[in-house]
Amino acid sequence: MRSLLGALCITWTAAFVSAPVVPADQSDARLDSLFERMRATSDPTEAQSIEREIWRIWVVSKNPTVNDYMAQGIAALTAGNIDLAIGFFTKIIELAPDFAEGWNKRATAHYLNGDFIASVEDIERTLALEPRHFGALSGMGLIFLNRGDSLGALSAFERVLEIHPHARGARQHVPRLRELLKGQGA
Repeated sequence: MRSLLGALCITWTAAFVSAPVVPADQSDARLDSLFERMRATSDPTEAQSIEREIWRIWVVSKNPTVNDYMAQGIAALTAGNIDLAIGFFTKIIELAPDFAEGWNKRATAHYLNGDFIASVEDIERTLALEPRHFGALSGMGLIFLNRGDSLGALSAFERVLEIHPHARGARQHVPRLRELLKGQGA
């Protein structure tokens, strides 16, 4: 779980530090074309570049206070202080309940804290605000894996690949889960 935390924090930190000055969020008009390009490309390197751009947009709110809390929450996660991170992400949700990334970051913190029920609740809210949130869907897949629900995990990871065909984690999990379920007669 800690290696997941390290990888996620590097991605989030890079996205946040290099985030555009222009306020954005899941309603940003640039996202539609980015998602189309990500689905259409056959180049995994290009897909990863597009993914980083999507994260840069998602992580920035239109509210400067929310952005300050986001930076502090990501820093707390990076330092391994998950409870502090949950506090910052909760403040984001209170200030901007329609900002999907606040919910997603808190879902991740709950996941890392082992609170899968709270994580699922926050993932569902994230997806209600941004149905294309491949990060939230991946998180749901990981929760299903932890619960031993191979069929639920497969479904979540297949949804990720519909949105982001080059998503590394989903590309690794889907064939393994299909083989496992095939062996179980599912």
